[in-house]
Amino acid sequence: MTSCDKNKEPDVEGTATIDNELTFDQQLNTYINYGFIFSEARLVSNVGTPKPDIIIFRDGSDISFEANNLRSSFFKYGEYADEQAAKNAFINLTAATINTWEESANQLKQNQIWIYRSNSEKYAKIRIVSIFTEIRDTFEYVRCSFEWVYQPDGSLTFPGK
Repeated sequence: MTSCDKNKEPDVEGTATIDNELTFDQQLNTYINYGFIFSEARLVSNVGTPKPDIIIFRDGSDISFEANNLRSSFFKYGEYADEQAAKNAFINLTAATINTWEESANQLKQNQIWIYRSNSEKYAKIRIVSIFTEIRDTFEYVRCSFEWVYQPDGSLTFPGK
């Protein structure tokens, strides 16, 4: 006899990739894009419910994460010279104290670490793994892969590895 656990809790860590590509939804008759929601550990549409916590935006060389909660939600924890230094800092980031939040995570670059604050005072730490850009016709495309750890208890402490 086989069974499945329908009450499986979403992951609280992983790696995700988001981009700014718009796709036309025939049912809704509108363009949509996808962002990431940490509490559900998945990509979600910007017109669905729930909405994504973060989306990625590009304006020329400025690449940013934007929050969908009308509040300052980002703190740049650090920027590192190489992947190994960023990985080590990410692993060792088990607690943070933050006094000033920014509206956007501006000037995203590989090997940065950011902390995200949701509207419900939940937190995630994010390590930028890679960023890819290109011009598609006249569209400024961007794709970003990131490692993340979500803290659903509302504290700014993250499990170490």
